[in-house]
Amino acid sequence: MRLRVFALVAVLGVAVACNQGPGPQGTSPEQAAPAGAPTTQGTAPAATVPSTGSGGAPSGTSARGAASGASAAASAANPVGDQAKSAPAMMEMEVPAGTPLEIVLETPVSSATSQVEDAVRGHVAKDVAVGGMTTIPSGSAVSGSVVEANPSGRVKGRASIALRFNRVIVANTPYTIRTARIAREAEATKGEDAKKVGIGAGAGALIGAIAGGKKGAAVGTAVGGGAGAGVVMATKGNEVSLGAGATVRTTIEDPVKINAPM
Repeated sequence: MRLRVFALVAVLGVAVACNQGPGPQGTSPEQAAPAGAPTTQGTAPAATVPSTGSGGAPSGTSARGAASGASAAASAANPVGDQAKSAPAMMEMEVPAGTPLEIVLETPVSSATSQVEDAVRGHVAKDVAVGGMTTIPSGSAVSGSVVEANPSGRVKGRASIALRFNRVIVANTPYTIRTARIAREAEATKGEDAKKVGIGAGAGALIGAIAGGKKGAAVGTAVGGGAGAGVVMATKGNEVSLGAGATVRTTIEDPVKINAPM
């Protein structure tokens, strides 16, 4: 009887053991995770490292770009220094009164067409030096005006034109100056006038002699001379002009201080 009881207990124990699942040690991570939780399979991706080319050094294009960028950054960081290097050194010099000045005209002037106060422009033909240093370089722009313009008159008065300069530009800076007058006068025509009167008198005498002998010749001379004088009175004299490209010479009448490039 006791043997049967032991056998029955043993059978029940085996049955209970068979009904239980595998223990915690046999549970996989997927089975142990709660429902709906994300699962991770595999390994995490490796960090990406940018390629630097052969030997880890930057390529030639990248190196040049980096150098250019560094240079631009340096210039932007020190703009005053760059301007100081490019600007020429200046020194104040005084141009004394009486200094010669040679100018090439860019504006034509004429006694027949110009009016007083008409603008006149030109440029310096030769360097003006003070103490061995160029103070007004050749090519410096100058400007002024017509101060006198007299067209040719009849019988008396020759044509004339005069101008003066009052400004010069050196290194992009204008300076006020005052030059001596530059004047020109037309050539005299007295010799031509005498010829005209003489020809008129001679022609009158010839006509008078043919018409009435000696008395007629005397009358003809007077009449012919008067006619010749009339021709002179009706004829204007020569005009005077200075064309563009003409070179004129003058002097600076008052001292002027100029900042000249060294």
